[in-house]
Amino acid sequence: MKKSKGYLTASMLIFGSLGLFVRGIDLSSGQIALGRGVIGSLFILAVGLLSRKKLSWKAIRPNLILLISSGTAIGFNWIFLFEAYRYTTISNATLSYYFAPVFIMLLAPLVLKERATLKTVICIAGAVVGMFLIIGVGGGPGKNHLLGIGFGLLAAVLYASDILMNKFIKGLAGLETTIMQLGTASLVLLPYILLTEKIQFTHIDNKSWILLLVVGVLHTGIGFVFYFSGIKNLTGQTIAVLCYIDPISAIIMSNLFFKEQLTAIQILGGILILGATFLKEFDYKKVYRRGKVWWRSEKL
Repeated sequence: MKKSKGYLTASMLIFGSLGLFVRGIDLSSGQIALGRGVIGSLFILAVGLLSRKKLSWKAIRPNLILLISSGTAIGFNWIFLFEAYRYTTISNATLSYYFAPVFIMLLAPLVLKERATLKTVICIAGAVVGMFLIIGVGGGPGKNHLLGIGFGLLAAVLYASDILMNKFIKGLAGLETTIMQLGTASLVLLPYILLTEKIQFTHIDNKSWILLLVVGVLHTGIGFVFYFSGIKNLTGQTIAVLCYIDPISAIIMSNLFFKEQLTAIQILGGILILGATFLKEFDYKKVYRRGKVWWRSEKL
Protein backbone atom coordinates (compact mmCIF):
# COMPACT_ATOMS: atom_id res chain seq x y z
CA MET A 1 0.00 0.00 0.00
CA LYS A 2 2.80 2.46 0.95
CA LYS A 3 4.66 1.64 -2.25
CA SER A 4 1.53 2.29 -4.34
CA LYS A 5 0.97 5.62 -2.57
CA GLY A 6 4.61 6.50 -3.24
CA TYR A 7 4.24 5.76 -6.97
CA LEU A 8 1.04 7.81 -7.25
CA THR A 9 2.50 10.70 -5.24
CA ALA A 10 5.59 10.71 -7.47
CA SER A 11 3.45 10.74 -10.62
CA MET A 12 1.40 13.69 -9.33
CA LEU A 13 4.55 15.69 -8.52
CA ILE A 14 5.86 14.92 -12.02
CA PHE A 15 2.59 16.02 -13.66
CA GLY A 16 2.50 19.13 -11.47
CA SER A 17 5.87 20.29 -12.82
CA LEU A 18 4.86 19.91 -16.50
CA GLY A 19 4.11 23.59 -17.07
CA LEU A 20 7.57 24.64 -15.88
CA PHE A 21 9.23 22.62 -18.64
CA VAL A 22 6.74 23.35 -21.44
CA ARG A 23 7.22 27.09 -20.92
CA GLY A 24 10.90 26.79 -21.90
CA ILE A 25 10.47 24.85 -25.16
CA ASP A 26 10.81 27.03 -28.26
CA LEU A 27 8.19 25.18 -30.32
CA SER A 28 4.48 25.53 -31.04
CA SER A 29 2.05 23.73 -28.74
CA GLY A 30 1.22 21.23 -31.50
CA GLN A 31 4.85 20.32 -32.07
CA ILE A 32 5.48 19.94 -28.34
CA ALA A 33 2.45 17.65 -28.13
CA LEU A 34 3.71 15.59 -31.09
CA GLY A 35 7.21 15.30 -29.62
CA ARG A 36 5.77 14.33 -26.24
CA GLY A 37 3.60 11.64 -27.80
CA VAL A 38 6.38 10.10 -29.91
CA ILE A 39 9.02 10.13 -27.17
CA GLY A 40 6.56 8.92 -24.51
CA SER A 41 5.26 6.12 -26.74
CA LEU A 42 8.76 4.87 -27.52
CA PHE A 43 9.73 4.97 -23.85
CA ILE A 44 6.68 3.01 -22.68
CA LEU A 45 7.08 0.56 -25.57
CA ALA A 46 10.69 0.00 -24.46
CA VAL A 47 9.48 -0.55 -20.87
CA GLY A 48 7.02 -3.15 -22.14
CA LEU A 49 9.69 -4.95 -24.17
CA LEU A 50 12.18 -4.97 -21.28
CA SER A 51 9.53 -6.33 -18.91
CA ARG A 52 8.59 -8.89 -21.60
CA LYS A 53 4.97 -7.82 -21.69
CA LYS A 54 3.39 -8.51 -25.06
CA LEU A 55 0.50 -6.57 -26.55
CA SER A 56 -2.67 -8.63 -26.85
CA TRP A 57 -4.10 -7.72 -30.27
CA LYS A 58 -7.03 -9.99 -29.51
CA ALA A 59 -7.94 -7.76 -26.57
CA ILE A 60 -7.12 -4.55 -28.45
CA ARG A 61 -9.32 -5.28 -31.51
CA PRO A 62 -12.78 -4.91 -29.83
CA ASN A 63 -11.59 -1.71 -28.10
CA LEU A 64 -9.95 -0.20 -31.20
CA ILE A 65 -12.52 2.56 -31.88
CA LEU A 66 -12.46 3.68 -28.24
CA LEU A 67 -8.66 3.60 -28.14
CA ILE A 68 -8.39 5.70 -31.31
CA SER A 69 -11.02 8.17 -30.05
CA SER A 70 -9.44 8.51 -26.61
CA GLY A 71 -5.96 8.80 -28.13
CA THR A 72 -7.19 11.61 -30.37
CA ALA A 73 -8.70 13.37 -27.35
CA ILE A 74 -5.36 13.06 -25.49
CA GLY A 75 -3.41 14.58 -28.41
CA PHE A 76 -5.59 17.67 -28.74
CA ASN A 77 -5.89 17.87 -24.96
CA TRP A 78 -2.13 18.39 -24.82
CA ILE A 79 -2.24 21.12 -27.48
CA PHE A 80 -4.91 23.12 -25.63
CA LEU A 81 -3.16 22.66 -22.26
CA PHE A 82 0.18 23.86 -23.66
CA GLU A 83 -1.60 26.86 -25.23
CA ALA A 84 -3.09 27.61 -21.81
CA TYR A 85 0.43 27.67 -20.32
CA ARG A 86 1.46 30.22 -22.97
CA TYR A 87 -1.45 32.64 -22.57
CA THR A 88 -1.98 32.64 -18.80
CA THR A 89 -0.18 31.72 -15.60
CA ILE A 90 0.54 28.09 -14.77
CA SER A 91 -1.75 28.46 -11.75
CA ASN A 92 -4.71 29.65 -13.85
CA ALA A 93 -4.06 27.00 -16.51
CA THR A 94 -3.88 24.24 -13.89
CA LEU A 95 -7.03 25.32 -12.05
CA SER A 96 -9.04 25.62 -15.29
CA TYR A 97 -7.68 22.23 -16.42
CA TYR A 98 -8.76 20.76 -13.10
CA PHE A 99 -12.34 21.62 -14.08
CA ALA A 100 -12.34 18.22 -15.86
CA PRO A 101 -13.98 16.38 -12.90
CA VAL A 102 -16.82 18.92 -13.05
CA PHE A 103 -17.40 18.14 -16.73
CA ILE A 104 -17.47 14.45 -15.79
CA MET A 105 -20.14 15.19 -13.16
CA LEU A 106 -22.18 16.99 -15.83
CA LEU A 107 -21.82 14.22 -18.42
CA ALA A 108 -22.08 11.18 -16.12
CA PRO A 109 -25.93 11.13 -16.06
CA LEU A 110 -25.98 11.12 -19.88
CA VAL A 111 -23.00 8.90 -20.67
CA LEU A 112 -22.79 6.58 -17.65
CA LYS A 113 -26.48 6.74 -16.72
CA GLU A 114 -25.55 7.80 -13.18
CA ARG A 115 -28.22 9.57 -11.13
CA ALA A 116 -27.51 13.25 -10.42
CA THR A 117 -27.72 13.80 -6.65
CA LEU A 118 -28.11 17.03 -4.68
CA LYS A 119 -24.46 16.66 -3.63
CA THR A 120 -23.41 16.61 -7.31
CA VAL A 121 -25.46 19.72 -8.10
CA ILE A 122 -23.92 21.60 -5.15
CA CYS A 123 -20.41 20.56 -6.21
CA ILE A 124 -21.00 21.71 -9.81
CA ALA A 125 -22.45 25.04 -8.64
CA GLY A 126 -19.49 25.64 -6.30
CA ALA A 127 -16.94 24.84 -9.02
CA VAL A 128 -18.68 27.13 -11.54
CA VAL A 129 -18.64 30.01 -9.04
CA GLY A 130 -14.94 29.29 -8.43
CA MET A 131 -14.19 29.45 -12.15
CA PHE A 132 -16.01 32.79 -12.48
CA LEU A 133 -13.89 34.17 -9.63
CA ILE A 134 -10.69 33.12 -11.40
CA ILE A 135 -11.82 34.43 -14.80
CA GLY A 136 -12.97 37.74 -13.31
CA VAL A 137 -9.56 38.60 -11.86
CA GLY A 138 -6.62 39.65 -14.02
CA GLY A 139 -3.35 37.78 -13.58
CA GLY A 140 -0.91 40.52 -14.42
CA PRO A 141 0.25 42.32 -17.58
CA GLY A 142 1.58 40.79 -20.79
CA LYS A 143 -0.78 37.83 -21.09
CA ASN A 144 -4.26 37.12 -22.44
CA HIS A 145 -5.54 35.35 -19.34
CA LEU A 146 -9.11 34.91 -20.53
CA LEU A 147 -7.91 33.15 -23.71
CA GLY A 148 -5.50 31.00 -21.67
CA ILE A 149 -8.24 29.94 -19.25
CA GLY A 150 -10.45 29.17 -22.26
CA PHE A 151 -7.76 26.86 -23.65
CA GLY A 152 -7.46 25.25 -20.21
CA LEU A 153 -11.21 24.57 -20.14
CA LEU A 154 -11.09 23.07 -23.66
CA ALA A 155 -8.25 20.80 -22.46
CA ALA A 156 -10.41 19.87 -19.46
CA VAL A 157 -13.33 18.90 -21.73
CA LEU A 158 -11.06 16.60 -23.75
CA TYR A 159 -9.52 15.13 -20.59
CA ALA A 160 -13.00 14.44 -19.20
CA SER A 161 -14.07 12.78 -22.47
CA ASP A 162 -10.94 10.61 -22.39
CA ILE A 163 -11.73 9.46 -18.83
CA LEU A 164 -15.32 8.66 -19.78
CA MET A 165 -14.24 6.71 -22.88
CA ASN A 166 -11.78 4.70 -20.79
CA LYS A 167 -14.72 3.57 -18.64
CA PHE A 168 -15.91 1.51 -21.61
CA ILE A 169 -12.52 -0.09 -22.46
CA LYS A 170 -12.57 -3.71 -21.31
CA GLY A 171 -9.99 -6.47 -20.95
CA LEU A 172 -6.88 -4.35 -21.49
CA ALA A 173 -3.93 -3.89 -19.13
CA GLY A 174 -2.79 -0.36 -18.28
CA LEU A 175 0.38 -0.72 -20.37
CA GLU A 176 -1.55 -1.77 -23.48
CA THR A 177 -4.04 1.07 -23.08
CA THR A 178 -1.27 3.64 -22.59
CA ILE A 179 0.81 2.52 -25.58
CA MET A 180 -2.23 2.50 -27.87
CA GLN A 181 -3.51 5.88 -26.71
CA LEU A 182 -0.14 7.64 -26.84
CA GLY A 183 0.64 6.06 -30.21
CA THR A 184 -2.74 7.16 -31.57
CA ALA A 185 -2.21 10.68 -30.24
CA SER A 186 1.08 10.88 -32.14
CA LEU A 187 -0.40 9.48 -35.37
CA VAL A 188 -3.34 11.90 -35.26
CA LEU A 189 -1.20 14.93 -34.42
CA LEU A 190 1.29 14.36 -37.25
CA PRO A 191 -1.07 15.04 -40.22
CA TYR A 192 -2.78 17.84 -38.26
CA ILE A 193 0.52 19.64 -37.72
CA LEU A 194 1.68 19.01 -41.32
CA LEU A 195 -1.52 20.65 -42.59
CA THR A 196 -1.54 23.61 -40.19
CA GLU A 197 2.13 24.52 -39.68
CA LYS A 198 5.72 23.74 -40.56
CA ILE A 199 7.56 21.18 -38.44
CA GLN A 200 10.77 22.82 -37.20
CA PHE A 201 12.42 20.31 -34.90
CA THR A 202 15.77 20.83 -36.67
CA HIS A 203 15.87 24.53 -35.78
CA ILE A 204 15.41 24.36 -32.01
CA ASP A 205 18.29 24.91 -29.59
CA ASN A 206 19.84 22.36 -27.23
CA LYS A 207 17.85 23.69 -24.24
CA SER A 208 14.53 23.06 -26.00
CA TRP A 209 15.64 19.57 -27.06
CA ILE A 210 16.58 18.68 -23.48
CA LEU A 211 13.29 20.04 -22.11
CA LEU A 212 11.31 18.18 -24.80
CA LEU A 213 13.09 14.93 -23.91
CA VAL A 214 12.29 15.52 -20.23
CA VAL A 215 8.60 16.13 -21.07
CA GLY A 216 8.52 12.98 -23.23
CA VAL A 217 10.43 10.63 -20.93
CA LEU A 218 9.67 11.98 -17.45
CA HIS A 219 6.25 13.63 -17.74
CA THR A 220 4.84 11.09 -20.18
CA GLY A 221 6.75 7.81 -19.98
CA ILE A 222 7.82 7.61 -16.34
CA GLY A 223 4.83 9.64 -15.12
CA PHE A 224 2.31 7.25 -16.70
CA VAL A 225 4.22 4.15 -15.55
CA PHE A 226 4.23 5.47 -11.96
CA TYR A 227 0.56 6.46 -12.23
CA PHE A 228 -0.66 3.05 -13.41
CA SER A 229 1.64 1.28 -10.93
CA GLY A 230 0.20 3.37 -8.10
CA ILE A 231 -3.52 3.13 -8.77
CA LYS A 232 -3.60 -0.69 -9.02
CA ASN A 233 -3.71 -1.34 -5.26
CA LEU A 234 -5.39 1.84 -4.00
CA THR A 235 -9.03 2.66 -3.37
CA GLY A 236 -10.83 5.23 -5.51
CA GLN A 237 -11.05 7.65 -2.59
CA THR A 238 -7.30 7.42 -1.86
CA ILE A 239 -6.53 8.03 -5.54
CA ALA A 240 -8.87 11.05 -5.60
CA VAL A 241 -7.20 12.60 -2.54
CA LEU A 242 -3.62 12.00 -3.75
CA CYS A 243 -4.46 13.47 -7.17
CA TYR A 244 -4.76 16.88 -5.50
CA ILE A 245 -0.97 16.86 -5.21
CA ASP A 246 -0.89 17.68 -8.97
CA PRO A 247 -2.64 21.10 -8.95
CA ILE A 248 -1.31 22.14 -5.53
CA SER A 249 2.30 21.32 -6.46
CA ALA A 250 1.86 23.11 -9.83
CA ILE A 251 0.69 26.28 -8.08
CA ILE A 252 3.54 26.13 -5.51
CA MET A 253 6.21 25.49 -8.16
CA SER A 254 4.92 28.28 -10.44
CA ASN A 255 5.18 30.64 -7.48
CA LEU A 256 8.71 29.50 -6.60
CA PHE A 257 10.18 29.47 -10.11
CA PHE A 258 8.15 32.11 -11.98
CA LYS A 259 6.99 34.28 -9.05
CA GLU A 260 3.37 33.80 -10.17
CA GLN A 261 1.03 34.77 -7.36
CA LEU A 262 -2.69 34.22 -6.92
CA THR A 263 -4.90 36.99 -5.57
CA ALA A 264 -7.15 36.31 -2.58
CA ILE A 265 -10.18 36.02 -4.90
CA GLN A 266 -8.35 33.58 -7.18
CA ILE A 267 -7.33 31.49 -4.18
CA LEU A 268 -11.00 31.39 -3.12
CA GLY A 269 -11.94 30.33 -6.67
CA GLY A 270 -9.31 27.58 -6.61
CA ILE A 271 -10.56 26.33 -3.24
CA LEU A 272 -14.12 26.17 -4.62
CA ILE A 273 -13.03 24.20 -7.71
CA LEU A 274 -10.75 21.75 -5.89
CA GLY A 275 -13.10 21.55 -2.92
CA ALA A 276 -16.04 20.69 -5.18
CA THR A 277 -14.22 17.77 -6.79
CA PHE A 278 -12.94 16.60 -3.40
CA LEU A 279 -16.42 16.75 -1.87
CA LYS A 280 -17.83 14.73 -4.77
CA GLU A 281 -15.28 11.93 -4.27
CA PHE A 282 -15.18 11.94 -0.46
CA ASP A 283 -17.35 9.26 1.14
CA TYR A 284 -18.22 10.59 4.61
CA LYS A 285 -20.33 7.57 5.50
CA LYS A 286 -17.45 5.18 4.84
CA VAL A 287 -15.05 7.29 6.94
CA TYR A 288 -17.65 7.47 9.73
CA ARG A 289 -18.12 3.68 9.70
CA ARG A 290 -14.34 3.11 9.80
CA GLY A 291 -14.09 5.58 12.70
CA LYS A 292 -16.72 3.69 14.69
CA VAL A 293 -14.93 0.38 14.10
CA TRP A 294 -11.59 1.93 15.14
CA TRP A 295 -13.16 3.50 18.28
CA ARG A 296 -14.70 0.20 19.36
CA SER A 297 -11.44 -1.68 18.83
CA GLU A 298 -9.58 0.92 20.87
CA LYS A 299 -12.06 0.60 23.74
CA LEU A 300 -11.75 -3.16 23.71
